[in-house]
Amino acid sequence: MNSKVKTILITGASRGIGAAVAKLCGARGWRVGVNYSASREAAEQVVAEVAASGGEAIAIPGDVTSEADTSAMFDAVEKAFGPLDGVAVNAGVIDHRMPLADMTLERMRRVVDVNVVGALLTSREAARRMPTNKGGAGGSIVITSSRASQLGSPNDFIDYAASKGATDTLTIGLAKELAPDGVRVNAVRPGLIETEIHAAAGWSERATALADQIPMRRAGSAEETAEAIVWLLSDASSYVTGAIIDVAGGR
Repeated sequence: MNSKVKTILITGASRGIGAAVAKLCGARGWRVGVNYSASREAAEQVVAEVAASGGEAIAIPGDVTSEADTSAMFDAVEKAFGPLDGVAVNAGVIDHRMPLADMTLERMRRVVDVNVVGALLTSREAARRMPTNKGGAGGSIVITSSRASQLGSPNDFIDYAASKGATDTLTIGLAKELAPDGVRVNAVRPGLIETEIHAAAGWSERATALADQIPMRRAGSAEETAEAIVWLLSDASSYVTGAIIDVAGGR
């Protein structure tokens, strides 16, 4: 495996899957931009854990739905560590369980703004900097999708599922756009994973309660999901692009 120290930006990295990705990057000795939108304290804790595991990291505030913030995130990582080798497009939100008929426009717009517009803005910024025809050295973009994009999440989070369907399409299209210029684009679709996201949906015990629906009879972990994401960020996946990997215990 190539031993090059990589520079990676991770959006939504102060908790859950994003934090697990940051720590695993740190264990490889990589340099990490830990983006957060709300809790600097949580982001700084992740930075400390990356450093403790052998990497370097900085905390970077920013709202992925803001064009200016997104550009500033990339600038901050490049100023601290040099050109990017990879971007984990991970920031996302969910809301309380309910059928589509009960959802407000405000809720749906927030989900789409963060999960779709945010992913597009982050991916666009990477596409402006990383390709060889833009002066970059190439690299890897990994988008966090969800098995919800295939399952539909009826009576739970159809808006979230629809937003993740959009990121699947983004992955396929952008992979084809950027492949000739040295940038690979892939996605990971986590299934039922033990993270804080279930509490945000109003059902903190969801992963445990639904475990019997999984062929493996258990929920997954953020760390297991991070393994797939970091593999796609690494040179070990050098001939993989346009792929969507399910990390879902067979569901």
